[in-house]
Amino acid sequence: MGREVASAFGRWFALLDCPVRPELTGVCDVNAAALDWFRKLPTVRHFDTDHGSLLARPDIDVVYVAVPHHLHEAIYLDVLRAGKDLFAEKPFGIDLGAARRIRDEAARLGRFVRVSSEFPFLPGAQRAFRLAASGQLGRIIGIRAALLHSSDLDPAKPINWKRQNRYCGEAGVMNDLGLHVAHLPLRLGWKPARVYAQLQKIYRTRPDGKGGSVPCDTWDNAALHATVDIGGEPVPMSLEMKRMAPTETNTWLFEAIGTDRGVRFSTKEPKTLWTYRREREQWWEKTDLGFDMGFKAITGSIFEPGFPDILMQMWAAFLSERAGLLGDRFGCATPDEAVAQHEIWAAALTSQREQSVVHL
Repeated sequence: MGREVASAFGRWFALLDCPVRPELTGVCDVNAAALDWFRKLPTVRHFDTDHGSLLARPDIDVVYVAVPHHLHEAIYLDVLRAGKDLFAEKPFGIDLGAARRIRDEAARLGRFVRVSSEFPFLPGAQRAFRLAASGQLGRIIGIRAALLHSSDLDPAKPINWKRQNRYCGEAGVMNDLGLHVAHLPLRLGWKPARVYAQLQKIYRTRPDGKGGSVPCDTWDNAALHATVDIGGEPVPMSLEMKRMAPTETNTWLFEAIGTDRGVRFSTKEPKTLWTYRREREQWWEKTDLGFDMGFKAITGSIFEPGFPDILMQMWAAFLSERAGLLGDRFGCATPDEAVAQHEIWAAALTSQREQSVVHL
């Protein structure tokens, strides 16, 4: 992900109306080969293998940290206490306690902190969010948000850190994929009041890459059946995070259905926005989307955006909001939203353990 960010900074000139221009000044990695990749970038002056050395440098203002989840709290707190602003990777700590401590320290020190979540910066996601927030849906009937992929279907795939609780956290797939799923509902004020979770551990062991096998103790799939109180009425909401969803390759989706209108967007059809309106009859309407981004770019409006584009849009939002220049554009996930998603996953773990509905 560090290389993805460097790539975004390298093509920053493609943005036409972003009021801030970043410069990648320093990089830190314990892996020498990974660090060497950045030596091709002319702006990088510092190559450190200890993050303390990087944080001591006065010519660095903002630090982006992409490390395994169990390292989040210690390194994030070091960044904040060094007087730097932070762009954090999700899930913002290994568990709820860590997320709260990071958020509270950032507030105490007055540091600007946001959390990475790229998918809401797609044009279809932005359009869906605006329609859901507009009040035009009428009384909300149902909500669904999900991130689905099939990367773990092969039982011969060797273990990695995301498949072990000690590194990824007890919440497993919810920690890894959850903020992507919860970002839009939380921004819309749709935090669950009640949760019933169905969590699955499908493969209990995986190859260790050395001829043996080791326990795979993380949750592979999570389906949360939640209730959101909207306008004093209970509304069902489905939140799904799955590493074993056959035929899916990182499919992100958001759907909100109301009595008057509805909206649906999925990266499975990245150019397509589905909407419906209630008249004498109801029908789904399909709109083809182009390069309609929050920050204008040199790319023509008829072309389709990809992951590098939405990652750059997310960073433009982060830097603009940090400078107080975001305006009415969509912003990155906040520390409060990152803590709120951890509260949902903690409730889901309790629900799974007790086989009960948990009130938040």
